[in-house]
Amino acid sequence: MKNTFIHILTAVAMTGFIYSCMGDLDTKPLDNTELTGNQVYSTATGYKGMLAKCYASLILTGQQGGDGGDRDISNMDEGYSGFTRCLFYLQEASTDEIAFHAGSSHGTKAMLFMNWNPSTEIISYPYYRAYLSIGYCNEFLRQCTEEKLKSRGLYDQLSDVYKQYRSEARLIRAYCYNVICDLYGSGPFIDETMETGIIPKQKTRKEIFDYAVSESLDLMKDLPDAGQGEYGRTDKAAAWFLLARMYLNAYTWTGEDHYADAYEYSTKIIKDGSHPLEGDYRNIFLADNSTCREIIWGLDQDADNAQGSAGTNFLIKALVNGSMNNYYLTGIGTRGWGNCRAKTNLVNLFDGHDQTFNENDPWGDGKYDKRAQFFSIGHTKNTWAEGQGWQKDFTQGYAIIKWRNVTKNREELAEGGTVYSSVDYPLFRTADAYLMAAEAILRGGGGTRSEALSYVNEVRDRAYLSGKYGNSPVSGGITDSQLTLGFILDERGRELYTENIRRTDLIRFGKYTSGYNWDWKGGDGSEGSHIGKDVDDKYKLFPIPETEFTTNPNLSQNPDYTD
Repeated sequence: MKNTFIHILTAVAMTGFIYSCMGDLDTKPLDNTELTGNQVYSTATGYKGMLAKCYASLILTGQQGGDGGDRDISNMDEGYSGFTRCLFYLQEASTDEIAFHAGSSHGTKAMLFMNWNPSTEIISYPYYRAYLSIGYCNEFLRQCTEEKLKSRGLYDQLSDVYKQYRSEARLIRAYCYNVICDLYGSGPFIDETMETGIIPKQKTRKEIFDYAVSESLDLMKDLPDAGQGEYGRTDKAAAWFLLARMYLNAYTWTGEDHYADAYEYSTKIIKDGSHPLEGDYRNIFLADNSTCREIIWGLDQDADNAQGSAGTNFLIKALVNGSMNNYYLTGIGTRGWGNCRAKTNLVNLFDGHDQTFNENDPWGDGKYDKRAQFFSIGHTKNTWAEGQGWQKDFTQGYAIIKWRNVTKNREELAEGGTVYSSVDYPLFRTADAYLMAAEAILRGGGGTRSEALSYVNEVRDRAYLSGKYGNSPVSGGITDSQLTLGFILDERGRELYTENIRRTDLIRFGKYTSGYNWDWKGGDGSEGSHIGKDVDDKYKLFPIPETEFTTNPNLSQNPDYTD
């Protein structure tokens, strides 16, 4: 059992203040068994608990843990709609990486075929989850002021930390607005200065981008220095990372070139050195990854105290099935769901030597690239069969075993595995900063090609356990002539697959809707449609959920979705 930060959160459902962004989804009201706002904020522990609730909203889904029925949003499926899980549907299942074959009633087939519309249920999940977190942060910021603390007799206890608390809540909120900007472009805007219960007005994509950037720049002064914060909470490096990601995508989102800024903030992380690359790539995705300094912002999960069907519990169970536990330790025993498998494009990013599973080498120690973590026994590489249309067949396509609920010593947490995962979710990590810096250089943001090459080769040496990371007979390094933007896109696929960034990357590289195809893209499930085809450019943005228009008359739909 880990001592997770979010374990201290107070069991309270402070959700009335976000009604105008949630509409008829009915966020859970207070009842007589729950603490009121005044009770929660009557102690210093209560303040820390509500800050923990802001963090927890990104990884948990309710008050009881698991899918216990005391959910934060009563009219949304608690398991399917967990924040990181619903990001996976939109960021991974709509790309060249993942074929998802469960939950079709939620709209997962629309991700596979890229034919969603404003009424596709699964489209709404990240939208409402992001605004739920924004709402929690807004209310915390209303309550965490010098005036409020003095009126409650708590200022002396919290005077040294309340500004840091505020900065953490603002960073969580900035991250959520970044998600809205990325997925939906525009959306309603509300912050702590606005009256609760109002119907918010819509901001443009550029306005949301500018706000998230300005907040991230301003709040940094009160965050702990890089590497100095409590585990599970943010530090200055997390703000640098968020800025680097937003600046790298700025041209796509706003038409403005911020590659120099992306270079500046990604290299801050690298040069600071407080979050160095983990020595072995595989360790980042294990049950004791709380010791992994590469994770800049990790979302706590624990098999006992931070249970849920989103996060890494979902990633482990959805990508494997029960029988695979006979070949390697999943850490969850036979509890795998078998919901999805790898598309051929993802597998083909790796050398043929590394693509298949060897039951005598379940950790892939004999592979060149240790990131190639697939299970192939009894599976076909293709996600289709000749003469067939789309099948809900887990064995058509390789399984993915990157995430394992076991320790670095390759041991289970309990015999037969645990019901829930203890693998923390790495929301931000340093290898991504290396690749962002290299890309920013190649896009004209500063630095030199030799510097960009060194960043890419650092990531690849770690993946191959070559260079300073080990004595592999095969080097991961590439030459200058191999270093292109196309290579970086592929390298991001190898390094970051299933980490909820692939759609964003493909759009930035101009490969999402046209010019590059993958299994079932633009298809309809019929025989032969697995070859993929170009789709309408409108799919570079998701529509604002149709349900939102029933409660907010201030909104306009994204282009080409109005029909």
